[in-house]
Amino acid sequence: MAAPREAPGGHVEAGAGALEAVFPRDPALFADSFPEESRYRLCGRVLRISQHHGARLGVAAPVWEAALALCGYFEEQRLDFQGKSVIELGAGTGIVGILAALLGGDVTITDLPVALEQIRENVRRNVPATLAPQPHVCALSWGLDHGAFPSGYDVVLGADIVYLRETFPLLLGTLRHLCGPRSVAYLASKMRQEHGAGLFFDTLLPQHFLAELVHRDEEQNINIYRVTCRPRGREPLAGLGMTRTVTEALAGGSRGSARDEGVRPARPAPGTSREPP
Repeated sequence: MAAPREAPGGHVEAGAGALEAVFPRDPALFADSFPEESRYRLCGRVLRISQHHGARLGVAAPVWEAALALCGYFEEQRLDFQGKSVIELGAGTGIVGILAALLGGDVTITDLPVALEQIRENVRRNVPATLAPQPHVCALSWGLDHGAFPSGYDVVLGADIVYLRETFPLLLGTLRHLCGPRSVAYLASKMRQEHGAGLFFDTLLPQHFLAELVHRDEEQNINIYRVTCRPRGREPLAGLGMTRTVTEALAGGSRGSARDEGVRPARPAPGTSREPP
């Protein structure tokens, strides 16, 4: 460390080394984002997931509990994605889609453009270059460019994508395009009342789909739904509050529940284990 020197007027002026000792020049301390890596043991595999926290990615940065719950459900049910076309919506870190790819799926992982580099990084970290097919990482803005994607995916995945009421019509439109008569969607969600999760799953989604509640985690307040298209002739019954338009439902809140028609009781909760770094 440089010795302090006396400046004119008798003040002691610290050298550059002294200032750096007090205020270290670590760019990460003042960066707009900071990275974090976590490891998770899922389906007999250890996934190393990077998360770039900060204002730029916002809610797309972290691994949310609903994503881990959905991955745990894959393990509990021993779901086989071999040879199936799979698309994940609002992927964030991509952990759900990456696991589906490792379990044999032909996977497309989507989110807004700002999140794609984080997803690509996690694909590189966890998916062997020899794996075929490799996951595709693409931008998808609900309700805007979903028409650029094919209809009739075998499996549609989403974890904690229901939290902004203004996006509900866009998400529904995207699901209706991506899902065909033989499609199955697995949607995991933290059931935040203030964000309208109950409204979406109990009132809006059942207008177009059959939703089965297959897992309920009381401690985490997370539901997992198995969603399929309604067969012809199985339209919602009048009087159950499910024939309103999306706009009416969002404006007036939920007047009915789909639990009586199309949503079945939950099964016991699966477990996931997070491996320490």
